Amino acid sequence: MSAELDTARVADWLAGHLPGFDGPVAAEKFSGGQSNPTYLLKTPARNYVLRRKPPGVLLKSAHAVEREFRVQKALAGTDVPVARMHVLCEDESVIGSPFYIMDAVPGRTFDAPSLPGLDPAARHAVIDEMNRVLAAIHEVDLEATGLMDYGPSGNYYRRQIDRWTAQYHATATEDLPQMEALIVWLDDHVPEEDGQRCLVHGDYRLDNLLFAPDATDCVAVLDWELSTIGHPYADLAAVIMQWSMPATTEGRGLAGVDRAALGLWSDEDFIARYCARRGLAPIEGFNFYLAFTYFRMAAILQGVKKRALDGNASDPARGLALGEYVPEFARAGLRTAKDET
Repeated sequence: MSAELDTARVADWLAGHLPGFDGPVAAEKFSGGQSNPTYLLKTPARNYVLRRKPPGVLLKSAHAVEREFRVQKALAGTDVPVARMHVLCEDESVIGSPFYIMDAVPGRTFDAPSLPGLDPAARHAVIDEMNRVLAAIHEVDLEATGLMDYGPSGNYYRRQIDRWTAQYHATATEDLPQMEALIVWLDDHVPEEDGQRCLVHGDYRLDNLLFAPDATDCVAVLDWELSTIGHPYADLAAVIMQWSMPATTEGRGLAGVDRAALGLWSDEDFIARYCARRGLAPIEGFNFYLAFTYFRMAAILQGVKKRALDGNASDPARGLALGEYVPEFARAGLRTAKDET
C-alpha cells in the first residue's frame, strides 16, 4: 500500500479491466496538486498514471474524475494534446473513490511562468505554444468529439458566478467584505451572450501543461476537472490573471518581472495573438472576464483551505498556504472590476 492508495486492490481490479496489464504495482504520489490525488503507477512492463477523487465529504459536482476521463478520451486525435485514456473505475468499493488510468506521458512542467533555465528564444516558443493550445481547445468541434452535451446551455458566466458563489459560501471560514463586493459587481455586469459556445479548460495555466523533454511542444494538457462547455474568454483571462500574481513559488506570477528582457510576452501580445489565431476582433470589456477569474480562483482556494482544515486535502500544508491568498485574489478582482476602461 502506498500513501492512501491500496496498490494491491488497484492491481486486482486492473488485471480484469485493462488489457495487457501485468502487476505488481508500485505507486508514487505526485506532489503539489490540491485537487484530485494523482499517482505514478509503476509495473514491470510500463508506467501508468492513476487519478482519483479525494477521500472525505465533497461538494456536489466537485472532483469529477469521470468528466476528466470523458473529455480527454474525446480529445484523442484532435489538435489538443492529451494523454491516452485507458479505463475508468466508478466502483467506490475498489479503493474508496472513483479513479481512472491514463498513459504516463514523458515530459516536463514549468511551475514559474518566468521560465528560469530557458533562453529568451525558448521562452518565447513555450508561450507561443501555450497560446496555440489554448486556441485549439476553443476550436474543438463539439459535435465531432461528442461533447455537445458536456455542459449546460445558457449564459456561462451567470451559471459560473452562481455555482462558485454557492461553493464559496459553503466553504467560507471568515468574513471577507471584498469577496462579497466582488460577487455583487459580477452579478450586475454579466455580459450578453455573443454566440461563442466552446470547450473551456477551466484552469488553464502554464503548470497544467506538459512539454516535451527536449523541445517546446506541448505533449499533454493536464487537470481537466473544471472543464465544461462555456465561454472562451474565461480561459484567456485566467492566463492574464495568473501572470499578475507575485513572482514567487506560491504566486507563480510575473509581477515586477522584466518580460521583454526575458523573451516573455506582454498581456496585450498574448491576447492579440490568441485573437488572430481564432480570427476574432479585439475584445471589449476584458476587465469583466479578468475580474471573474480572480473571483473564481478565490472561491477555489477557499475550498482548498477548507479541505485542508477538514483533513481532506491532497497536501494539507500547501492547501493552508494557498488559502492565505483568498483575500488577495478577492482584492485584485475588485480592483479589476472597478477599472472599467
